[in-house]
Amino acid sequence: MQRILSSRLTAHPHETVTIAGWIHRRRLLKSVAFLIVRDAEGLSQVVVTAPETREQLEQLTEESVVEVIATVSPNEQAPGGVELTEPKIRVLSAVREPLPFELHRPALGAALPTQLDHAALALRHPARRSALRIAAQVTAGFRAALTEQRFVEIQTPKIVASATESGANVFKLDYFGRPAYLAQSPQFYKQLMVGVFERVFEVGPVFRAEPSDTVRHLAQYTSLDAEMGFIADHRDVMAALTRTLAVMTAGLFEQPIVPSEIPAVHFTEALRIAGAPADEPDLAPAHERALGEWALREHGSEFVYVTGYPMRKRPFYTHPDPADPTYSNGFDLLFRGLEIVTGGQRLHSHQDYVDALTRAGEPLAPYAGYLDGFRYGMPPHGGWAIGLERLVARLTETPNVREVTAFPRDLNRVTP
Repeated sequence: MQRILSSRLTAHPHETVTIAGWIHRRRLLKSVAFLIVRDAEGLSQVVVTAPETREQLEQLTEESVVEVIATVSPNEQAPGGVELTEPKIRVLSAVREPLPFELHRPALGAALPTQLDHAALALRHPARRSALRIAAQVTAGFRAALTEQRFVEIQTPKIVASATESGANVFKLDYFGRPAYLAQSPQFYKQLMVGVFERVFEVGPVFRAEPSDTVRHLAQYTSLDAEMGFIADHRDVMAALTRTLAVMTAGLFEQPIVPSEIPAVHFTEALRIAGAPADEPDLAPAHERALGEWALREHGSEFVYVTGYPMRKRPFYTHPDPADPTYSNGFDLLFRGLEIVTGGQRLHSHQDYVDALTRAGEPLAPYAGYLDGFRYGMPPHGGWAIGLERLVARLTETPNVREVTAFPRDLNRVTP
């Protein structure tokens, strides 16, 4: 089909062109009718005056797919500065049942569960499409930024033999008669691949069987992972992450939102700033919000690193702080008061892993393939994982991650 997209109509004044898309809206006035056609690039306005074409239009419904052959006529009042006149309309796919909600309004009026039940339709709304485009843009930026920094993209298994972080939060599978699990993260594999390429990254799904029914949790989400070797400590990882985020968000706003140096506070100081008890083992959502407000007020930054989380709250592979082994060389990155990145320096000595697993009461056998990488030599390394949906929700100031996810999976939903 030789068609012109809506965004390119201005390049064809007074020409006869073919457009195609969905009927976004019909406006049937007394002397004239308007057909608004939506395609991947935007909206086109079609002016209908011929009685036979108007009669045809009156029989059509919104979201029917049509092809229109018409003349491009400049009109400053029309969307994009042009409209289509003297049209011939051909129906490609007719909608013959009522829509569960209207798409031509600025905001979807249906409740979120209704939108999610009818995701194939709801995702066509400009606001929902915009969020998914932003997700695509920041993912492309992630790949570009890391490629520039000499990282190599990898793909790792999503069916694994043992849990990565917690056996209580995994989805168990029957794998040809033996137990297996959906991967909580590519953590083990990306560490092993540091021994191959030194710097690696992956974009892929991860699965968390957490019984958390909140606006920030999904059972399946997209993780943007990176791991890098030959580092001094976690601060090298933070520097690479800061550069990466700057590229990922470039062009989304009029001014850059990622500062050249993101402020960082130690976990103990973060508790004091947030007004939390000194013995608190982790940051609650209210603490994260307080830290976000502090960073914006004191540093003019919407981002803030929290470093040195207690070792008891970090996975066994996290490197302890040499100055105080009760704290870690791990970090979280908060954006607008919400944790969107977890990262840090990892252990790299085989014996350190044996000791860490033994202290945690974990048998070594299930980790044999993982431990072999360290038995055969691994450089000091570290990395991070970005939750794509959380990041996009914060970038778009959307309150619920499900609204920026095409087909969310959570505690209650496995369809559509």
